[in-house]
Amino acid sequence: MPENVELILNPARTPLYRFASGLLSILGHVLFRPSVTGTSNIPATGPVLVAPVHRSNLDFMLTLFISPRKVFFMAKAELFGVPVLGTVLRHLGAFPVNRAGADRESLRLAEEVLRRGHALVMFPEGTRREGPRIGEILDGAMFIASRTGARVVPVGIAGSDRAMPADSRLVRPVRIHLVVGPAIEPPRAEGRVPRSAIVAATEQLREGLQSALDAALRAAS
Repeated sequence: MPENVELILNPARTPLYRFASGLLSILGHVLFRPSVTGTSNIPATGPVLVAPVHRSNLDFMLTLFISPRKVFFMAKAELFGVPVLGTVLRHLGAFPVNRAGADRESLRLAEEVLRRGHALVMFPEGTRREGPRIGEILDGAMFIASRTGARVVPVGIAGSDRAMPADSRLVRPVRIHLVVGPAIEPPRAEGRVPRSAIVAATEQLREGLQSALDAALRAAS
């Protein structure tokens, strides 16, 4: 998708959205019996960047359980060419990003989603990782937050890695626990936010992610 193409978002809970999200919610409750704490930490209005840990391909779906808000997320453009799937993805809140030049494009689109006052899912770890510790994370979330004024909400998830491991295409019925941590204010400054402020805010997010993940793991034990 060229950079000069307008981003198309549908914030409405369309009939297809309600059907698809409702079906996923029912399946999720049956398979995973999710427990969720801290949902009040997600602002009800205004731009918010939802920042979960990433241990499984299921993690996107699990965001349905943490907020009544419709959240938006990126998906590779090829998926939108698949009949039916592309339509469902758009109604669920996905928007396409081409893998060619995806870094610059994804930043631009993410900023635009937030500037329109929506909720956006972004994984600060960048890719799926393993284990109970949050290592170094990317600074993209806090960079975008600094440019859009979005608050950033860390989310810990325990159990998704066992429900659908990285090397599996099958889903297992495993209890999943989600913990939503306190929202983190974006770094602000008069004029351009200095790099040092973004680095410090990124470390604050890393600590928030670790706290949320620790709480989720304790709930699972």
